[in-house]
Amino acid sequence: MRIRLDAFIREEQGSTIVLAGLAMLVLLTIAGLVVDGGIMYAEKSHLQKTANAAALSGAQELTGRPGVAEAVVQSILKAHGEQNSLIGTEIVPMSTVRVKLKKDIRLGFARLLGRDTATVTAEAAAQIMPMGRASGVAPLGIDESIPLQYMKPYKLKVDNSGVEAGYFGILALGGPGASTYESNLKYGYPSEIEAGDIIDTQTGNIAGKTRDSINMRINEDPYPAGEYWHRDSSRVILIPVYKPHRYGSNQLKTIEVRGFAYFYILEPMSSKDTSITGMFIERAGTGYAGTDIVNKGAYAIRLIE
Repeated sequence: MRIRLDAFIREEQGSTIVLAGLAMLVLLTIAGLVVDGGIMYAEKSHLQKTANAAALSGAQELTGRPGVAEAVVQSILKAHGEQNSLIGTEIVPMSTVRVKLKKDIRLGFARLLGRDTATVTAEAAAQIMPMGRASGVAPLGIDESIPLQYMKPYKLKVDNSGVEAGYFGILALGGPGASTYESNLKYGYPSEIEAGDIIDTQTGNIAGKTRDSINMRINEDPYPAGEYWHRDSSRVILIPVYKPHRYGSNQLKTIEVRGFAYFYILEPMSSKDTSITGMFIERAGTGYAGTDIVNKGAYAIRLIE
C-alpha cells in the first residue's frame, strides 16, 4: 500500500512540473505579445503624428508657388526620420494635401514564432478653408464689397481725406485710443476675432502712429521687398473683412466681421503719406475655418482625415 502511495505522489509531482512549464510558456508568450504590441503601437503613433504634421505643413503652401507644398512634406518627413516611409502624396492646389505612409518594423518575441516584421500604416489629409476666426489681426479693415485682385497694389487709407461718411478702415480692437491702436498694428491684436463679431471703429488722428508701426514692420523684415511668401515676414498683416453695421452722426460706428484677408506691405510711409501701400495675397495661416465666410484669400487649415 505504501509503495502505491509513493508512486501516486511521484506521478502527481511530474504533472505539476509539466503544468508549471506550460503556464510559464503561456505567460512568456503573453508578455512577448504585449511587448511587440507596444512596439507596434508606438511606431503607429509616431507614423500617424508624422503624417499629420506633413499634411498640415504642406497645406500651408497650397496657395503659394508650385512645388513648395511637396517640398515641405518631404522636409517634415526627413525631420521625423520617415522619408523612406512615404508611399504617396496627393496635392490638389487650393484644396488639400494627402500623405500616405507605410513602415515595416522588426519584432522581438514574435520572431520565435516565425514572424520577424510587421507593417504599420498611416494616412492624413489636410484641407484649407476660408478663415473665420483668428488672433493677431491688425486694426485695419476692408469692406466686403471691395473686389480684390491679388498681387496688385492697393492703398489702405488712414486719414479721412476723400472718404465718405468719415470712416476709413481703422478698427478699435481692444478699445479706443492711439496707443492701443499702435500696439495692435505693430504686434497684432492678441485676442481672437471671429466672423459675426461687432467691432467699434477708431476715430482721431492716428496717421503718425500708423506711419511708425508700418515702418517698424518693414525695418524688422529680414527679407527683400516683394518676397511675400515667407511665413515669418513682418510685412504680412491679417486684417478683418467687414460689412457696415451701424451709422451715427454721418459716421460708421460699428462693423460686423465677415472674414479675413492678408495684406503685404510694399512701401514705407513718409511724413506726407495718408495711406498704406501694399497688395492682398492668398495665404493659409494659423486661424480657424468657418462657415458662411466671405472669401478674400485668407485660409485656415484643418485635418479632414
